[in-house]
Amino acid sequence: MRTLARTAAALLAVTTFAGLTACSPPEKESASTGTGAATAASAADLGGMDALIAAAKKEGQLNVIALPPNWANYGAIIKAFGDKYAIKVNSAQPDGSSQDEINAADQLKGQDKAPDVFDLGTAVALANVAKFAPYKVATWADVPDALKDPNGAWTNDYGGNMSIGYDSAKVPAPTSVADLLKPAYKGKVALNGDPTQAGAAFAGVLMAALGSGGSADDIAPGVEFFGKLKKAGNFLPVDPSPTTIESGQTPVVLDWDYLNVGQAAKLASWKTVVPAGAVTGSYYHQAISKDAPHPAAARLWQEFLYSDEGQNLWLKGNARPVRLEAMVKAGTVDQTAYAALPKVEGTPVYPTEAQTTKAKEYLAANWAKAIG
Repeated sequence: MRTLARTAAALLAVTTFAGLTACSPPEKESASTGTGAATAASAADLGGMDALIAAAKKEGQLNVIALPPNWANYGAIIKAFGDKYAIKVNSAQPDGSSQDEINAADQLKGQDKAPDVFDLGTAVALANVAKFAPYKVATWADVPDALKDPNGAWTNDYGGNMSIGYDSAKVPAPTSVADLLKPAYKGKVALNGDPTQAGAAFAGVLMAALGSGGSADDIAPGVEFFGKLKKAGNFLPVDPSPTTIESGQTPVVLDWDYLNVGQAAKLASWKTVVPAGAVTGSYYHQAISKDAPHPAAARLWQEFLYSDEGQNLWLKGNARPVRLEAMVKAGTVDQTAYAALPKVEGTPVYPTEAQTTKAKEYLAANWAKAIG
């Protein structure tokens, strides 16, 4: 699950959204520019931020999907946005996967309950760029070129490194991926979702590959590792959540460091390690649906997320906001939250688009066979 893992069924996502089915009204054009919100590529296209805010408030609602409140502080982010602009945020299927978001957009196209915005793992985002509406926020220049689409179709928003979270009261401290194959971890190791659908699980397999002699170009050793984990009886086919962690059902969880670190607030014995020689990092992709039923609110949401306020809220969730470097230089970063970020030794591996595509194809063909 995306509470912790975004792997709920697409049908459930659609069911959650489908309360209303009326088509959204046609987008009105801005009196100042003649450009409607649905085609605005920046706030300037609507006459500036004040005009964008006014248009978003008139729409009055925003539809988001697959954003668990405990995931990178999204609960606080949603509340802050709603309170600031008096816009109702409809948060559907918080346990959904990245692919569920796309499926919901396809099946609910033209309906008032379709997603306005997406928060997607790399593989799913890059496979669906045609569904996104290009938009550049006011702080666009602060985002490194490598972390955004040059036309504004998508922009990385927050990221972290893959880690091993574990209950130190139940298992010994792992120092490497290989340690998880030991008898002490029998029936205890859970992966955050299905790697063919969820970004966190995809990165978990890549971490295993890096720790097993593989690379971003060769994810096969990672799939083989999970096959060995299953054969040893150590792989636990349970989607982890705060509940399963606190109850002891999932004593070891492969997940983003910001999520694992956050669990320590509820379970004092919960520890997090980023294994040496297997550091893999990733950013999620933020995008606006080109079929958004609330196009102005969708664009205002982006402006909020990439503002200092929004970026610092992600930082408070132990995630690394994409504008972090620029905010540190400008002195606008939350220093307390910045100092609390998980420490990492070594340089994280960030798979390229080509590497991600290749890995996704390999997973599609081999994952089920490895853990079946």
